Amino acid sequence: MGVAATLPVTKPTPATATTPGGEAVPDALSALVELLQADLEATNRAIVARMDSPVALIPQLAAHIVAAGGKRLRPLLTLAAARLCGYDAPDARHVKLAACVEFIHTATLLHDDVVDESLLRRGLASANAVFGNKASVLVGDFLFARAFQLMVEDGSLRVLDILCRASATIAEGEVLQLVIQNDLDAGEAKYLEVIRGKTAALFQAACHVGAVVAARPEAEERGLAEYGLNLGIAFQLVDDALDYAADQETLGKTVGDDFREGKITLPVLRAWAAGDPAERAFWQRTVGELEQTDADLGEAMRLMERHGAIAATLERAREFAAEAKRALLVFPASPMRARLMDVADYTVSRAS
Repeated sequence: MGVAATLPVTKPTPATATTPGGEAVPDALSALVELLQADLEATNRAIVARMDSPVALIPQLAAHIVAAGGKRLRPLLTLAAARLCGYDAPDARHVKLAACVEFIHTATLLHDDVVDESLLRRGLASANAVFGNKASVLVGDFLFARAFQLMVEDGSLRVLDILCRASATIAEGEVLQLVIQNDLDAGEAKYLEVIRGKTAALFQAACHVGAVVAARPEAEERGLAEYGLNLGIAFQLVDDALDYAADQETLGKTVGDDFREGKITLPVLRAWAAGDPAERAFWQRTVGELEQTDADLGEAMRLMERHGAIAATLERAREFAAEAKRALLVFPASPMRARLMDVADYTVSRAS
């Protein structure tokens, strides 16, 4: 089957989350994986099979990014949502749809790294750095096509509608991010619109289709969709904070990439809004006009610390994580519900 056949099942690196009440949530993703191990292994086999191609570069490049250490969080959410809803059919539709979700995610990563000219992905050389921009874009297109094949094979127009809408929304979010790039007056509402599109839409769809395959009532579908949406927003808020508050090994990409690219994120918006005229002139020069020196990233981080911009961003992330947990209360208590709630806390704890 080629290079892709060696793709391993990802096991999250042990970590400890802390709830807003201060209670420890040990290794939330590993606990979720433990509940879903058989499903995740089946999903991995589906990913390997669908990455294969007689064009050798396709499985080589696809395997490079899929096996680069990602947590498989989005396909895990599809599997968990289906199991939370009691899905246990022998046709294992949730497995193919989890693979579909991973392909959509991976395709967007390939395209994003080209757009952002990123050299690192999860701490390793990005696919475009290794194989070039043209190959990365084209293999991203291939993975999108594979995702749509899986949707069609599932045979549900509702599933097709949810995942197609999510794919379009992701693209809209990425384009909107380009539109507001360098625009310090974009505002928090526009920023949240960007991350709802580029990140949270796929989290939402990944959870939603799990309820759909289980044929659950509308209230449960809505609860899982809201969980995914709020979890995705919290996840991206933390990522945006970490770009200014993490080391490179933790972040898995070069610290300060967002700053160097002039991306409008909540830490920047909070520091800009609180800044005095001299500070605003700094932000306008460095982010608005992209005129930067080697010392500017350090100054940006100092200003964020001065005005509590990172802390404010993480507080917003905690608010969205709490909303995600509340959305699950439509379901009775169970080990799966508990693990999904822990994942919401883990998402925010990555910055601690």
